[in-house]
Amino acid sequence: MSTILVCDDDAAIRTVVAQALRRAGYAVVTADSLTRLDQLLATSTPDVLISDVVLPDGDGIERMREVTSRFPDLPIIILSARNTLTTAVRAADVGAYEYLPKPFDLDILVRAVAGALARGGGVTEAEAPADDTALPLIGRSPAMQDVYRVIARVVSNDLTVLVSGESGTGKELVARAIHDLGQRRAAPFVAINMAAIPRDLIEAELFGYERGAFTGAATRTAGRFEQAGGGTLFLDEIGDMPIEAQTRLLRVLQTGEFTTVGGTRTIRADVRIVAATNRDLTAQVAAGLFREDLFYRLNVVPIALPALRERRQDVALLAQHFLGRAADQGLPRRRLAADTVAALEAYHWPGNVRELENLMRRLAALTRDEVIAVDVVEAMLGVPAGATVSAPDIEMAAAVHALIDRIARERPEAIDDGTLYDRVIGEVERPLIEAMLARHGQNQLRAARALGINRNTLKKRLDLLEIGTGRG
Repeated sequence: MSTILVCDDDAAIRTVVAQALRRAGYAVVTADSLTRLDQLLATSTPDVLISDVVLPDGDGIERMREVTSRFPDLPIIILSARNTLTTAVRAADVGAYEYLPKPFDLDILVRAVAGALARGGGVTEAEAPADDTALPLIGRSPAMQDVYRVIARVVSNDLTVLVSGESGTGKELVARAIHDLGQRRAAPFVAINMAAIPRDLIEAELFGYERGAFTGAATRTAGRFEQAGGGTLFLDEIGDMPIEAQTRLLRVLQTGEFTTVGGTRTIRADVRIVAATNRDLTAQVAAGLFREDLFYRLNVVPIALPALRERRQDVALLAQHFLGRAADQGLPRRRLAADTVAALEAYHWPGNVRELENLMRRLAALTRDEVIAVDVVEAMLGVPAGATVSAPDIEMAAAVHALIDRIARERPEAIDDGTLYDRVIGEVERPLIEAMLARHGQNQLRAARALGINRNTLKKRLDLLEIGTGRG
């Protein structure tokens, strides 16, 4: 029987994790500190080690660096409530097999343990930064955790990455994070917007041209592939690239070589490619607007960025960050009132993070008061007063009190028999899930992401509550 060592100072987490693993057929040993962990490792070696990051006597990730040097074949799974890109990268840096941000789905943890046992330990990734201050990505929502985990896994290699998402979600920031955290960070990061280049100049922009190659070509000019030599080439809005230019790009990705326009000398393309699009490339392939073979060349590692309305937990953090950055650039320092934050979180954000950033800059520049009131935000967003908040706290509180009164009338024993919590949550859960499914076109993956739960957890709740959907 495989033995799993779980190190976490939270007794409740140790208990539920141990129970889940024992139900899966594993033997479990627990530790509540790094000192106790060292004592256990001195007597026996587990088959898998699960460790938290913040422990009472030190940093779990730093200790895992020592553990992996002593037990290089020991698979390690990192748990953390510090749900930032830095934590994900640090976990990959010490060779962790998996990183799971809290709260996590126990089924996912059990599958991660099974995978670690089957495949052994992970591989060391990129050198992690000391903190998040130098990183462009901000957010601790469950939706962003998926993004961080993929980034942490790709920074140490040169696999081609395709970032998809709505306009304003921060696709270029993802590309820059991959570059800045990777082994090419000392070389150039070159970005090119494929939608902003005239069709007849795309090849010259990408691959450069020789003197006299066309009218106006007075000198030899290096293209973006040469300019990004040794670094990263970011192809933004790749879905807008003309089909005839896609053939040339595909050839370069296949062979790793190109020639300038009007040239004959073959040049080696020493770049990492990160592409981005706000279009559905699968639909464009079906419509004959995008080459299928190029799509598969670009879509080696897909990263889907969530819309801001799908990560509302991050709105307050982002807003404060943008206000702080505005103050650093010379604008007055401003703060948000509590009801202002609630209004921002309830807004639908069609322009995503870019719209939020622009709003914060306007507020910093134009408002007179240090604390920004909700009516000022609503006026700038162009919505009726109070319309940004979908359900005032007082209405929710009244609804809960009314529900408890109804349960007391219909099932008086339920008030004191220990089932009240589950009953109240159950009353809210069904309409909540039904509303989110309807909001996301019955797409369970998007609904689960918006709810901040795992898709498997959502499927279990759908079965338990007997909620039917139009599609999976």
